[in-house]
Amino acid sequence: MSSIKEYMVQVGQQARAASRELARASTADKNTALLAIAKILDASRPQLLAANAKDTQQAKENNLETALVERLVLSDQRIDSMIEGLRQVATLPDPVGEMTEFAYRPSGIQLGKMRVPLGVIGIIYESRPNVTIDAASLCLKSGNAAILRGGSEAYHSNQAIAEAIKQGLQEVGLSENLVQIVNTTDRSVVDELIAMDEFVDVIVPRGGKGLIERISNNSKVPVIKHLDGICHVYIDDEADLDKALQISMNAKTRRYGVCNAMETLLVHEKIAAQFLPNMANAFFEKGVELVGCSQSQALVKAIQPAIEDDWSTEYLAPKLSIKIVSDLDEAITHINTFGSQHTDAIVSQNYSKTRIFMTEVDSASVMINASTGFADGFEYGLGAEIGISTDKLHARGPVGLVGLTSQKYIVFGDGHTRNN
Repeated sequence: MSSIKEYMVQVGQQARAASRELARASTADKNTALLAIAKILDASRPQLLAANAKDTQQAKENNLETALVERLVLSDQRIDSMIEGLRQVATLPDPVGEMTEFAYRPSGIQLGKMRVPLGVIGIIYESRPNVTIDAASLCLKSGNAAILRGGSEAYHSNQAIAEAIKQGLQEVGLSENLVQIVNTTDRSVVDELIAMDEFVDVIVPRGGKGLIERISNNSKVPVIKHLDGICHVYIDDEADLDKALQISMNAKTRRYGVCNAMETLLVHEKIAAQFLPNMANAFFEKGVELVGCSQSQALVKAIQPAIEDDWSTEYLAPKLSIKIVSDLDEAITHINTFGSQHTDAIVSQNYSKTRIFMTEVDSASVMINASTGFADGFEYGLGAEIGISTDKLHARGPVGLVGLTSQKYIVFGDGHTRNN
């Protein structure tokens, strides 16, 4: 192989050329490609599972963290989800070419906006081979070429998925370079990718905080990202406690190694004695370690003392911090101080309090009487998501098709000239 730099320049050039080709493709072309990839993926299950078995075995031999191994594993159910994601994206409205806000100006010109692709998107991620399909489908439907760099721990899985994508694109006559999955585990690929501002328009990192911080600090290309998923559930004194228990259990124990899992439970002091012991027992039965403030420890002896760092830690594990608060204002202050602006929930039957929470909690997703687990592109009807953004510019929350496009102004005239 040529040097990594030469290889990545070639990848970038191919992606830029493919993105221009894709600009001429119709919505029907893109949907046909997505369905073709889904069909080939379904037929490739034995190869996908065999490749994933290699990755999983190596991950265990390398003592990879349990949460990362869990993200890495492919099963028939997860392959079904990948296929369903492709099919759902194919049914979604195509945002590209949508024209809005047209109006006549005093000069006689007609001015509006047209939605357009970003161009070439570089996506860097760890574990989770299903991200390869999510990223490919959303980039393809939104008219963007994609350069995907999965983690070395999922190398065999990603290459097997890459082959299915390649076959699907070829089957419908689109360039196989529309989705390129980097074929080396050399870590210097990332440094090259985030420096290729002449070929790449946006970088999307998905992975641990260290990876995302490194990319954000060093990228020459704009980055769509979130660093942590420090999600809270606040149980108000006017909550339905049965609902509160169900929501809290689901938010924490549905899956531990995901960014929308609850990491801190906040409980109003008026209902703490009634609610917390039962809640704690339910968590203990699931094997969840609990740490908490002194008030929570006084109510449940098995709760271990929390340290200051616990309030700002994303565990991604069966561990939860608990804090008893005096009122809604203290809960909101705690969330806005220690949270990561990802997803936070309130459980309350008081409409006014939920409105205050919704307005004042500065997060990308705010849940009212619902689990934080719903913060997901598939659940939001986006078909899939390329990531969750906690930034406030361009895209925020789960990033689907619209988040991978921009707008340009369109002016219609009929020989109009400017006189002043």
